[in-house]
Amino acid sequence: MPNRTGLYERHLALGARMTTFAGWEMPLQYTAGALREHAAVREAAGLFDIDHMGRLTVSGPDALPFLQRMISSDIAVMEPGDARYGLLCYEDGGVVDDVFVYALEGRYLVVVNAANVAKDARWLDAHVGGLDVAIRDISPETTMLAVQGPAAEGILDPLCPAELSSMRRHTCGETTVLGVPGIVGRTGYTGEDGFELYLDAEGAASVWDGLLEAGEPHGLVPAGLAARDSLRFEACLPLYGHELGPDRDPIAAGLGWAIAWDVGPFVGREALLKVRLEGPAERLVGIEMVERGVPREGYRIVHEGEPCGVVTSGMLAPTLERFLALGYVPAELAKVGTRLGVAIHGRVREAVVVKRPFYKR
Repeated sequence: MPNRTGLYERHLALGARMTTFAGWEMPLQYTAGALREHAAVREAAGLFDIDHMGRLTVSGPDALPFLQRMISSDIAVMEPGDARYGLLCYEDGGVVDDVFVYALEGRYLVVVNAANVAKDARWLDAHVGGLDVAIRDISPETTMLAVQGPAAEGILDPLCPAELSSMRRHTCGETTVLGVPGIVGRTGYTGEDGFELYLDAEGAASVWDGLLEAGEPHGLVPAGLAARDSLRFEACLPLYGHELGPDRDPIAAGLGWAIAWDVGPFVGREALLKVRLEGPAERLVGIEMVERGVPREGYRIVHEGEPCGVVTSGMLAPTLERFLALGYVPAELAKVGTRLGVAIHGRVREAVVVKRPFYKR
C-alpha cells in the first residue's frame, strides 16, 4: 500500500489523476491537465504538494562539523536563514543523494529525495562516530508544499508576516502561513521564482485551501508530478535516479559548482578530486532532436552508428516546443554542436548537443 500525504482527499476532490511515485500515491495531474499546469507556473503560479520529500533535522554541538564532513558544499559559511544545495557522496564519488540544507537557529534542516529518506538517514547515522549530533526525521510531523511561479510572492506575502519581498533567493525564515507555524524558503525546483513551505502537519489542509483561494485571482492552479518533472527538465535540474545516482559523479553531471574543494575533507572528496584532475570519462549533455521524435528515458544515444550513451530524461519541452533530452555521452562528444543520434522505435534519428539549461527566465 503506497503512502499518502495528508492532502490525499483534497487531491481527489480536485479531480487529480493519481500515480505511485517513490512509494507514495501522488497527484500526477489535475483536471486542467499537465500542460496547463506547466504553463501556469511559467506565467503565474502553481501549488504543489511535495510532502513525499523527506525532512531531517541535524542538531547538537557538532552539527556543523558533521555536515561539513558529509555534504559537498560549504556549510560553514551559512548563517541562520541561508539555504544551500549540496550532495551526499559515497567514498568512490558516486551520489548518495542531492539535498537542500537550510540553516536555522540551533539546527539544520536537510531536505532529501522521497525514495532516499531511510537510506540517507542510515548513511548519516553511520558517520556520526563520536560526534555530539542528533539526527531526526521530522517528515511525519511536517508538511511540505511549494508555491512556484512569477506570481508566487504576491500570493504568499499577504498570508505570511515575514517580509517576503526582502527574502533573497536561497534564503529562508521561520514564520507562519495563514497562522500555521513553519519555515518558508525562497527555493524550488522549477526554474522559476517561488517558495517552499515546511509547516506543521496539522495545519496542512487549511493552508492548502487558503493558498488555492488566495491564488485564484492571480492564476494559481494546483500542479502535479507531471508538471513538476517537465518544469525541472526544461531548467536542466537533475533528478536523482535519472541524472544522479551511485554510478554517477557530480562532476560528470555538471555539478562541480556544488563542491567546496578548499574547506576540508568531505566523504568522497579524494575520488572526486581525481575526476576533477583527470577529467570525467563522460558528461551529461543537453540534446535537441533534429529529426522529429520523442527521446525518452533509457533510449540509446548513437554516434557514427555506434551506441555511446543513454537518455536520462527526455520529452517535448512544453514552453519551448522542442524535442529535448538529457543524457550521458563520452566526454569527447560533449561539445555543443556535436552531431548524435537517438534510437527511437528501432530507428536512429538525428540529434545535436545543445547548451544547457534549455530554459532560463
